[in-house]
Amino acid sequence: MCYPVRSAERTGARIIQLLHNIGHAMIMLMEAVWFSRLAFGPRSRRETMTQMYVTGIKSLPVITVVALFIGMILALQTGLELQRYGQEKYIGSAVAVVMIREMGPFMSALIIAASVGSAIAAQIGTMVVSEEVAALEVMSINPNRFLVMPRLVALVIMMPLLAVYTNILGILGGAVVGTTQLDVSFRAYMDNALDIAHNKDLYVGLLKAFIFGIIIATVACHQGFMTTEGAVGVGRSTRRSVVVSFLVILVIGYMITRLFYI
Repeated sequence: MCYPVRSAERTGARIIQLLHNIGHAMIMLMEAVWFSRLAFGPRSRRETMTQMYVTGIKSLPVITVVALFIGMILALQTGLELQRYGQEKYIGSAVAVVMIREMGPFMSALIIAASVGSAIAAQIGTMVVSEEVAALEVMSINPNRFLVMPRLVALVIMMPLLAVYTNILGILGGAVVGTTQLDVSFRAYMDNALDIAHNKDLYVGLLKAFIFGIIIATVACHQGFMTTEGAVGVGRSTRRSVVVSFLVILVIGYMITRLFYI
C-alpha cells in the first residue's frame, strides 16, 4: 500500500513542479515582451544588436551548410522516386514546398536552439550560480529587462530571416542535384518551384519561425534562471534547454501545420 501512495506523491510533486516552471516561464516572457518596446532605446540598443549579431551572423556558416545539404538530400531522394514514373521534372515543386512549409523553419530553429539557445542557458546559468543575477536585483535592475528582453527581441527578429535564408539555399541545393544528377534543367526546376509554392506557404513558414524564436528564447532563459548546484547545474540547464526546445518546437510546429492545412 505504501508504494502506490509514494508513487502518487512523486507524480503529484512532478506535476506541481512542471506547472510552477511553466508559470515562471510565462511570467518571464510577459515581462520581457512588456520591456521589448525599449529594445532599441539608448540603454538597450547595444545589447540587442549584439544578440542579433550572435543569433544571425555568427550562425550563418552552419546554417549555410545544413540548408544546402538538406535541399540536396530532399532533391535526390524525391527525384529518384519521381524518376521511376518519369516525373522528375517536378522535383523543384517538391523541394520548394517542403523547404518553405517545414524544413526551412524547422532546421533553422533546431540549429539556433542547439547553438544560441544552449549558449544563452549556459550564460544566464553561470550568472545565477555566481550570484550576478542577485547582484542585478540588489541594484534594482530587472533581470528580465536586462537579460531576457534583448535575447527575445533578437531571436524574434532573426529567426524569420534565417528561415528565409535556409529556404533559398535549400531550393538552390536541390537545383544543383536536379541539374547535375537528375537531368532537370535549372529553368524547369525553378519554374516548377515557383509555380507550386504559394504565399500562404511562405507566411505559415514565417509564422513558425517567429514562434520558434519565442520558444527558444523563453526555454533557454528559463532554464538558465532555474540553474542550481554550480557548474554541474549549468551543464544540466544547458542540456535541458536544448532537449525541451527541440520537443516544444516539434509539437508546436505540428500544431501550426495542422491548424493551417487540415
